[in-house]
Amino acid sequence: MMRKTFIGSSWRFFLGAISCSVLVLLQGCATQAPPVAQKEATPAIPAQKSAQQAAIAQAPIVPTLKRKVALGRITNETNYGRSLLRDQHGDPLGKQVTDLLSKALTESGAYLVFERPDITRIQAESKLTDTKLNLIGVDSLIIGSLTEFGRKTLGETGFASSSKRQVAFAKVDLRVVDTNTSHVFFATSGAGEASTETASTFGFGSQAAYDGTLNDAAIRQAVSEAVNRLNNEMNARPWQTYILKAEGSQVFIGGGKAQGIKPGMIFSVQTQGEKIKSPQTGAEITLPGRSIARLRVDANFGDTELNEGSVTSVVSGSLSGYTPEQVIVLFDGGK
Repeated sequence: MMRKTFIGSSWRFFLGAISCSVLVLLQGCATQAPPVAQKEATPAIPAQKSAQQAAIAQAPIVPTLKRKVALGRITNETNYGRSLLRDQHGDPLGKQVTDLLSKALTESGAYLVFERPDITRIQAESKLTDTKLNLIGVDSLIIGSLTEFGRKTLGETGFASSSKRQVAFAKVDLRVVDTNTSHVFFATSGAGEASTETASTFGFGSQAAYDGTLNDAAIRQAVSEAVNRLNNEMNARPWQTYILKAEGSQVFIGGGKAQGIKPGMIFSVQTQGEKIKSPQTGAEITLPGRSIARLRVDANFGDTELNEGSVTSVVSGSLSGYTPEQVIVLFDGGK
């Protein structure tokens, strides 16, 4: 009798142990990793835009000369996406970089962007409708390429869990060319990275196949970084505009509200410096001009960025004896 009782107790203990083990396993199986979330390298694009807006808000109010720029050759120089079947208007990845770059330049508010990559289509439309094109020349031509692009998959595997991380990386190189001299006066690059991560426990959890949107996110971030550096360089260059016409006490200059010119601002008028060819470099050098007058902005006119101007009046000095072609207008920070 004692033996049967002992065996019965042992059996109940054995069943209880198995039940506990199954319960623990079920609880472990029920634990899942959080859903798939795309991650971008720090700083992310929203953070970059927020930092730009904060910097603009704290900066002193100065004119923002919208320089005339156009995009030249923007190509994919990596092995990714290369094939014998190419779009007749360019490689798809190169076109994507071109479109993203054009959008970023326009949204920055610092440029007048003119079409060049698809200019043949505009010319064809003009010919079709018998319309004369009035093309405007640009100050700078931006040329570049996608020089680095790739993907990799990283993962970790433990006793009961595993994780998988997909990473896309892109790098864009740009150079800015002076259209008057063909001199490359600035070169820069931008890099971007985007990733997504999944995890599972005992085979349960998040699952993710190939994520093609990571490519787009990495390229967009690389373009954004390159444009930020380009803006810093362009903003450091001297601001200048020209006199459109002088009529009595009024002087009309190029640039208006869209470029940050407001009534009360003071501008300096200087003579165009003499141009001399340098024996050292063979390039044409402009000697410093002479300040002859100061202008105060009285009002703005025009309704688009291309036809805006400002009405000014002379507050000191004189423009007598000078034609509009002989002088330039510089912002001197006065008010």
